Amino acid sequence: MFLTQCAACAAPLGLTLGKKCGRCATRYCGPECQKKHWKGGHKELCPVIKRRGGPELIYAEKKYKEAIAVAVAKCAEDTKGQTCFICTQALHWKTKEGLVRGCSCRGTAGFAHVSCLAEQAKILVAEAEANNLGNKAIHSRFTRWYECSMCEQDYHGVVSCALGWGCWKTYVGRPERDAVRGYAMTQLGNGLFHADHDEDALVVREADLSMLQRLSDSSEEAMLVVQSNLASTYRALGRSEEALRLKRDVYSGRLKLNGEQHEETLRAANNYAWGLRELQRFKEAKSLLRATIPVARRVLGPSNEVTLKMRKIFAEALYLNDGATLDNLREAVSTLEDTERTARRVLGGANPTTKRIEGALQKAREALRARETPPPPQA
Repeated sequence: MFLTQCAACAAPLGLTLGKKCGRCATRYCGPECQKKHWKGGHKELCPVIKRRGGPELIYAEKKYKEAIAVAVAKCAEDTKGQTCFICTQALHWKTKEGLVRGCSCRGTAGFAHVSCLAEQAKILVAEAEANNLGNKAIHSRFTRWYECSMCEQDYHGVVSCALGWGCWKTYVGRPERDAVRGYAMTQLGNGLFHADHDEDALVVREADLSMLQRLSDSSEEAMLVVQSNLASTYRALGRSEEALRLKRDVYSGRLKLNGEQHEETLRAANNYAWGLRELQRFKEAKSLLRATIPVARRVLGPSNEVTLKMRKIFAEALYLNDGATLDNLREAVSTLEDTERTARRVLGGANPTTKRIEGALQKAREALRARETPPPPQA
């Protein structure tokens, strides 16, 4: 599904099925390319590709290894002299890969091999399935693919990307209707997005939405999740108006499906507010956040990442507005100072959310200083 180029001529295939090899499922733009590829060597490779699980799995394994190498290199300075909290070794016994840490753990906690994290998640999900614990238990255990078991915060950046490929590699061979395969597709899209591979994330998320639209029994919950993820990718690619329309629809859908006090509704409200802020619709953003921040504080807690993001957006809507008063600027600085302290304590200084709050605080202080500083006397 994500191998979106013809194996013979490299022409883009998009999400259309095109022509597929009946044995190994290699994709082509048409019968002519398939015949050419067969004569050019695919005849010998075809049984090997099928035996290894098909081109999608082979591609996922390749990308997984590449993503691990990138993550290990990125984390090298932080992981010097440490050992994996799962296998207790510095180098992985089988893959010889180094360590990573891409969560909110600090000190000597949270260091691990991507392969160990992936194996841990795989075992937990398999146990839930083998013991028929139900979808709720399976979904709860699936969180290990994207959430640290120690600090209970999401992995970010290149570590999230590596785990996304590991997750997709693990479940890609399952039928389209399999729930865990659907979770894995979402996780891959999220991982690519967190590592700023936005074009690749778009392909995955459009494929995810296309699959749900094909399946007649897709739940409204699943559709809202995929639409929300797609909106985030549109925003990252500069398609802000499209993103805002989707975010508005998702927020409206969440209100109807879950009610205003549900965690997913609050996440959707935060995403919608961010879209409004990005398009400089500050009045609408402030109105929405004045209503939802108190609910988020009560339901999620004041130190929850969604609550912190909401407060950051509210402060930005205060100081970025051309009509901001001195009181607005002071409120923005005060809000961001409190938010930054909480984010640093809960998420850590390396977390992307903390860094974004720090950046907003710096700009708010600059705006306040500029307003408080009297103009120079006229000559």
